[in-house]
Amino acid sequence: MGGSAPRRDHHLPVETTSFVDRRGELAAGRELLARARLVTLTGPGGVGKTRLATRIAASVRRTFPDGVRIVHLSGLHDPALVPLAAADALDLHDHSAQPPLQALVEQVRDRRLLLLVDNCEHLLPACAELAAALLHGTTGVRILATSRHRLGLTEEHLLDLRPLPVPDPDGDLSGPEGYPALALFADRAAAVVPGFRLTAANRAAVARLCRRLDGLPLAIELAAVRMRVLDVDQLLDRLDDRYRLLTGGSPAALPRHQTLRAAVGWSHELCTEHEQLVWARLSVLAGSFDLETAEAVCAGEPGAVGAGEEPAAATSPRSHPYDVLDAVTGLVDKSVLSRESGPDGIRYRLLDTLRHYGLDRLRRLPGEESAARRRQRDWMLRRAAACESAWFGPGQRDIVARLRADQDNLRTALDFSLATPGERLAGLRLAGTLWFYWHACGAPREGRYWLDRALAANPEPTRERARGLWIAGLLAAATHDLAAGLAGARDAHALARDLDDEAEAAHAEYVIGVITLFMDDLPTALKHFEASVARGPVPGQHRSLHGLDQVELACALGFLGEAERAVEVCEGVRRMCERHGEEWVHSYVLRMLALAHAVQCDWRRAEEHARHALRLKLAVHDVIGIALTLDLLAHIGTRAGAPERAAVLLGGADRTWAGIDRDRWGSAALNSARHDSETRASEALGRPDFQRAYERGAGLDLAETVEYALHDGRPSPRPAAGRRPNGRTRSPHPAAGARLTRRETEVAELVAQGLANQQIADRLVIARRTAEGHVERILGKLGFSNRSQIAAWMAAQP
Repeated sequence: MGGSAPRRDHHLPVETTSFVDRRGELAAGRELLARARLVTLTGPGGVGKTRLATRIAASVRRTFPDGVRIVHLSGLHDPALVPLAAADALDLHDHSAQPPLQALVEQVRDRRLLLLVDNCEHLLPACAELAAALLHGTTGVRILATSRHRLGLTEEHLLDLRPLPVPDPDGDLSGPEGYPALALFADRAAAVVPGFRLTAANRAAVARLCRRLDGLPLAIELAAVRMRVLDVDQLLDRLDDRYRLLTGGSPAALPRHQTLRAAVGWSHELCTEHEQLVWARLSVLAGSFDLETAEAVCAGEPGAVGAGEEPAAATSPRSHPYDVLDAVTGLVDKSVLSRESGPDGIRYRLLDTLRHYGLDRLRRLPGEESAARRRQRDWMLRRAAACESAWFGPGQRDIVARLRADQDNLRTALDFSLATPGERLAGLRLAGTLWFYWHACGAPREGRYWLDRALAANPEPTRERARGLWIAGLLAAATHDLAAGLAGARDAHALARDLDDEAEAAHAEYVIGVITLFMDDLPTALKHFEASVARGPVPGQHRSLHGLDQVELACALGFLGEAERAVEVCEGVRRMCERHGEEWVHSYVLRMLALAHAVQCDWRRAEEHARHALRLKLAVHDVIGIALTLDLLAHIGTRAGAPERAAVLLGGADRTWAGIDRDRWGSAALNSARHDSETRASEALGRPDFQRAYERGAGLDLAETVEYALHDGRPSPRPAAGRRPNGRTRSPHPAAGARLTRRETEVAELVAQGLANQQIADRLVIARRTAEGHVERILGKLGFSNRSQIAAWMAAQP
């Protein structure tokens, strides 16, 4: 089975450095979350709120059956996007007509989960509104927030995170292990000076240094980096000299809220002039970024962003990519940039505090900030255009992953364009270029938000406006606002005709036709798509939309009972998709083939095509397509003599639809088909057995549901013994000498039946946490990495 396209990671991040003791705060955080539904970690910048919140969330994750997810807000600046960011973190794909926040609450109403909302301080009203809605509209959702300021809700419980305690440098230092500030410095110093440790000779100097830095973890980490070139005493002397300069001779006069800025500034002085410039320019980037993006943003005629109050004038030649790479390498070495894995290689990130410092430096150079933001926007536009051009091809999974990883930077580019005079047409162009991302990747609400803003800012009759109008219409229809969608598509068509733009007119015609189909006007839709397909593609028309013209024609034919013609149309576009290695349109073609064969009562071929469609839809993470295909497979199951399978699939389909629109957009056809499947399966099994099977499916997550649908709950087909799909050898056997206990064998048998951990716990009358522990031990004993391997091994046992 093809793996799903990588999603932007909203699970808890993997820790890449050691976590210095915060046992008291960890215990307090866990205790607060046990009795309160909203806990906010407050404290100054650099004190470690995000790190502690992540550790608290990790320690309680097993008490939340529906998971722990993190909402990253540091790169978000528009309060209207906060509920959309939360829905994205929860992998929800709302396509209902409800307001975003109301839809979010409805979708998680029955879930037990923890939402970690990180960096709320710049979006306090929107975060407070999000928290209030979830607290009042659900019973099983808890929120752990981090913010420099409280949210201000009556339900809020605060955990004020203070700097790390530091011992008296002149006192008894015989037990330094009791002071985490000293341990933190020693740990980070050892990373740059192997073998460094606290000794009787250096403890007092380290304690004095940590006290000077007010015990702020980020300041201590930045200072420790300088151990590459200075010893502790030299480090302390240099820091004292800097503080005396900043405070007129009295280090004690530096207030705590300025300590971090002073430490960051000190780290800034450690950088070369070119590294300082790159730091400043990279500060326009939100979230993570790859090296190509860094090179694009840092190109141009650089001015020197020096350590003094006034930066020097621009004198250096244009930056070369290798110069940017050298600077990025230096900034990683100095802990200014953090390095992390991304879907297409290594990515980098500026901590929020360091990004704000860099922005302040950048703004001291006349014209530098707008120039850097323009370069960033132009790069995002080039990347989006390249992705659109390559969309009908074999790289769709990578394209989805890359754009999701760049999501914060796409938002930044759009916001800059639409808020800056003279840049607004570029904003409309970028929003329109991303049509396939908004539509194919389950982000219609956010896409419509940007398109509406961009269209309002660009009323002139341009090609970009014609394109924006039909895309906004398509996205409006995707959220069941059919009247607005049809009006937008018709306006787009009229404008494209006025501009003599055949491609945009053809795109608008597709939207008009598909909305007509949504409105159940099948004869009109049939004539519309027959004419479009007969005309063939026009110059400049995107191949995906030409393919979808044929898919919708097949759909209309199938609904009107003309199954043979539908199959003929599908086979033609299927061959086109296969020639180009395309998967997204191909998945819709396969689903239509399944529908057409279902009309012909050819259940074997219908199921074969539906399963193939499901594989491709999972590959590009088309959640709506997955939900529609699960419904279809349930229908096929009831007609093909597999009522238990149909009941399980109905449970999984309903859970999937709950993250889209519980009412299936109010569609009479979809709801009638679902009701028919339930009736038939229930009559065949009897209501108690149907309910058990249905609940089994409802307890599966999306990946588990698809796995069941593809393999009837059996293990995934394995490659030939001794070879992995990528050609490397694998061991077909578990770890030598592995033996399971009786209880572990029971758990393994239930895993092989396709049961999730909660279902195993219910079946064996044990806690979910105990079931999870058994599964983890089974994986460890057998040397396996996933549940499918357990199932395959069990199936091979005598």
